[in-house]
Amino acid sequence: MKKINVRDSVGAELCHDITAMRDGFKGAAFKRGHIITEADIPALLDIGKQTIFVWEEHAGEIHEDDAARRMAAMAPVKNAHYTEPSEGKVLLFADERGLFRVNRPLLQKINSIGDITISTIPDHYPVEAGARLASMRIVPLVTKEEQIIEAETLCKKEPLLDLRPYRNKKVGVIITGSEVYHGRIQDKFEPVVRKKMAHYPSEIVGITICDDDLDMIVAAAKIHLANGADLLIFTGGMSVDPDDLTPSAIRALGAEIISHGVPAQPGNMTLVAYLEDVAILGVPGAAISLPTTMFDVLLPQVFTGDKLTKQDLIHLGDSGLCQMCKACHWPNCTFGRY
Repeated sequence: MKKINVRDSVGAELCHDITAMRDGFKGAAFKRGHIITEADIPALLDIGKQTIFVWEEHAGEIHEDDAARRMAAMAPVKNAHYTEPSEGKVLLFADERGLFRVNRPLLQKINSIGDITISTIPDHYPVEAGARLASMRIVPLVTKEEQIIEAETLCKKEPLLDLRPYRNKKVGVIITGSEVYHGRIQDKFEPVVRKKMAHYPSEIVGITICDDDLDMIVAAAKIHLANGADLLIFTGGMSVDPDDLTPSAIRALGAEIISHGVPAQPGNMTLVAYLEDVAILGVPGAAISLPTTMFDVLLPQVFTGDKLTKQDLIHLGDSGLCQMCKACHWPNCTFGRY
């Protein structure tokens, strides 16, 4: 680049966007490639630009806009799109609802390369269409092309970002408890699960209330499976009391229990299991009385079809404590970042 006095710049071509901030506006007052006119001089001086930069070609250097385009190309994301560069950066936006995933180790490696900066929303974040997902840019106006090449090489080995859309699920619900089964108390879980399932592409194939009877619980689950359920939700009987039979019933189905209990509250006694490709969630009673529990945190990944692992659940530890805000604004909070 060559720096020239703004008063001598008429006819020159800008080699970078010039940002202005005034009266609540922040954006590009002049875009890269703009040819300076006499009328532009006062406006440039008003935003503090005594000099401007003119691009000069140098082998091995890359402009911020070209670097941003290269970074976008090295990290393609299905179901999302990048903007054109503006002020040296590109932005990634979601085209569909789903779960946003970030390859954290790879992101750290790339952000350790000199001038490159890539910022994203958190890994495992549920998003709506139109959500802003990531921003990419280099810090200076130009950088050595070798830095971009190094990042591109890393991204050839493994993907950096992903947006996984929700899949249709058929849901079977088993509500356990003698007090509910015999009508001593009114069931409060069915309206909760119906409301939460309405947020996802789901069909409830059946809701069954069972007594505290192992055979009855297993039989109810098998009926839902026969009706095509690929997600089973159990509630009640989730503690470690000897008469709480739900975990035993899930084992009797032949399911593999990934974890009974997670390092998170509310929802400490949540159970996660799989019967081949059928996801199974055991939901403790907190889901009835609180707006957000581990039930909400895990549902997005369940609806992508990606299996939860024990390590996923262990990662909940340092974000597993809900702050119990008076007005819940999950997922825009610290809870459930795994």
